[in-house]
Amino acid sequence: MAVSGRVLVVDDIPSNRMVARTMLELQGWTVLTASDGREALDTLATTQCDLVLLDISMPGMSGIEVCQNIRANPALASLPVIAYTAHAQQEDRRNFIASGFDEILIKPVSSEKLANAVAAVMRNRGGTL
Repeated sequence: MAVSGRVLVVDDIPSNRMVARTMLELQGWTVLTASDGREALDTLATTQCDLVLLDISMPGMSGIEVCQNIRANPALASLPVIAYTAHAQQEDRRNFIASGFDEILIKPVSSEKLANAVAAVMRNRGGTL
């Protein structure tokens, strides 16, 4: 499935950013990266993105806090945000959705699972693929 658009990958672990970036670029996305929550919000303030792939456990500002900031900003509130995390408990999943995430991907992620999650989120948010 060919896609186009810009996605921001946010993760404090460089290898996780690289893996996600590679998978998304192979799917046709232009990929920007950020290593923490503050950098992610700064990037979103200056750069139009179509999707955010956001790690939950990061130093400083958690992915939940970043997502809540995105949802509180009228200019970004409808931006699709996918949690990208190792936290797989059912209670965690409920908390992520309640915090404003559109979808949850559990690490490690396959290219197929990532593509399916992105397609579902973009469909649900009215984005284009």
